[in-house]
Amino acid sequence: MQAFIFFCQPVEAQEQAEQVGKGEIKKKMEVSNKYIVIKHHFEDAPKESDFEIKTETLDLSVEEGSDDMIVKNLYISINPFQINRMKSFSASQDVISYSTRITPGRAIDGPGIGKVVASGNNKFVKGDLVLGVFTWAEYCLVKERTIMRKLEPSEFPLTYHLGVLGLGGMTAYVGFFELCKPKRGEKVFVSAACGSIGSLVGQYAKLFGCYVVGCVGSQNKVAFLKDKLGFDDAFNYKEEIDQSSTLRRYFPEGIDIYFDNVGGKMLEAVIGNMNTFGRVAVCGATSEYIDIRKRASLDLVNVIYKRITIQGFLTPDLMIHHFQNFMIKTSNYLRTGELQVTEDISLGIKSIPSAFVGLFNGSNIGKKIVKLVEEEE
Repeated sequence: MQAFIFFCQPVEAQEQAEQVGKGEIKKKMEVSNKYIVIKHHFEDAPKESDFEIKTETLDLSVEEGSDDMIVKNLYISINPFQINRMKSFSASQDVISYSTRITPGRAIDGPGIGKVVASGNNKFVKGDLVLGVFTWAEYCLVKERTIMRKLEPSEFPLTYHLGVLGLGGMTAYVGFFELCKPKRGEKVFVSAACGSIGSLVGQYAKLFGCYVVGCVGSQNKVAFLKDKLGFDDAFNYKEEIDQSSTLRRYFPEGIDIYFDNVGGKMLEAVIGNMNTFGRVAVCGATSEYIDIRKRASLDLVNVIYKRITIQGFLTPDLMIHHFQNFMIKTSNYLRTGELQVTEDISLGIKSIPSAFVGLFNGSNIGKKIVKLVEEEE
């Protein structure tokens, strides 16, 4: 999945009193704050041992009139694109600000939802719920530019703003409708179809009137797509020897639209089964993220003569023009029950490494989120 950017610092603390001036006692609030770092850069699939939990201490007070805010994190979004930031080098690191390389030993940042516990900024007050880019931590010190928006009370759960009503939902919506330009009745193929984005793309396509097949990594997920999300069909790629012949079996009349979340050999197989003027939206390449030997090698003759459009995209490029329409339509689908939401929520900061690793071994279904507190305060 895709996201925004980041200028957060971990904070810590416990309450203490200190002497200020002549006999003047000033109370200072501090918290003991846990946060997640990588121990080193890694090039292959992540392991829990690649991560470490650290603790620091920071004063919870901020200077009045400053841009500083301290946010207590409630929910952290776990996204596969972050793995490219954890490598010693990735082509993505120099292209756009939110994909910059993470330094080992320093806190990782990403999308999250938190509650303001102290603010020097008059636009935000204690108790405000905010969506932004925060550290993988219990608390973080942030600037206004890291806040995407303030969250007002609504009919939907807070977590929806990290998934179906957040960047994941927006990615699925604009990627499918604006890049793929679907027509009713067209044949749509979605890889990683049980993931946070693929599961929404398939549902948007069905609601629009397309024929939809999803690709996943287990029979349980196949059943989930067909029985819960309404896909026309689905298959387990791990049980298929020849992906190209598999696609011919599921799409005897060819594929019009492919929403690609995995890259690699599956993309190669799809190109050979695309119809003339087919469209490919390249959202992710998870198979290539963890194994560079799986990079796709495309049959360009097919691309040329079938006039296939293949386009990568980043959600921020399209967000300004389409966010309002996305929110209106998706909210209506949620109200009517036409769009199903699937979330996979872990509890506690210690679960972040395993949650992240799980994205690459297929353990999650739907949007992966870590909840940092038992109850929202």
